[in-house]
Amino acid sequence: MTTNPPEKKLCPVLIGTSGYSYTEWVDSGFYPQGTRTPEMLSLYAGLFPIVELNYTWYQMVRAEAISRMIAKAPEHFLFAAKLTRTLTHERERDWREALRLYRDGIKPLHKQLAAILIQLPPDFNWTRNNRYYLSHLLDGLQQFPLAVEFRHASWARDSVFAELEQRWVTLVTVDGPSLPGLFPCLDVVTNSALFFVRFHGRNKQGWQSGNMQKKFDYSYSEDELREWNQSCLSRLRRRAERGVIFFNNHVRAQAPENAVLLQKMVQ
Repeated sequence: MTTNPPEKKLCPVLIGTSGYSYTEWVDSGFYPQGTRTPEMLSLYAGLFPIVELNYTWYQMVRAEAISRMIAKAPEHFLFAAKLTRTLTHERERDWREALRLYRDGIKPLHKQLAAILIQLPPDFNWTRNNRYYLSHLLDGLQQFPLAVEFRHASWARDSVFAELEQRWVTLVTVDGPSLPGLFPCLDVVTNSALFFVRFHGRNKQGWQSGNMQKKFDYSYSEDELREWNQSCLSRLRRRAERGVIFFNNHVRAQAPENAVLLQKMVQ
């Protein structure tokens, strides 16, 4: 008599949003009226266990600022931090120095760092030069947990996944509009220690508009999130030890609203 092997248990998932310091979240009612920006993280941490830092993409991260931010959050609270845009989207000639500055700036976060997010732009396609450049970034940040988000569909190939797996680098699963040339939504796990999901919203027209507010103006329905939880997310949770999920549809505080809804579904 043969017996089927026991089904692997679902791993724990930490859910949060991409960014937390939006003044429009006060107007939308997520934060109480009168909430000032310095007060937002402590309020946010009362609802969510993790956040993805957006500001580290717009400006070079500095150790002093990181230390002040950590002091406002509970010890158990976790962060994911975007790699600065000068290393992903602008790729300046002195990128090695920028990489050194980023490493130095992010160090205070190491005990509470879920991953550094390397978000690559839509024009960063699978070419020889781009592969070498990404390899240099991964080498230069290898002391940190890393996650890579591709936007160009040419990276969706087994050789890329195998390389990430060999390096213990997490491939980011993206939920966004289905458009030609965009990296597809995949349930591929390249790092058994961590899977990483980003919900961008499915606003096709907004995504193509070039307007950031329109791009991320989308609210997931309860049915959409339930279907996602039962299909893609359940498969990811059987292949990793832990998962993190961030909602990037920040317009009108739709991100925290959707994050709370999904949180209830995965418990």
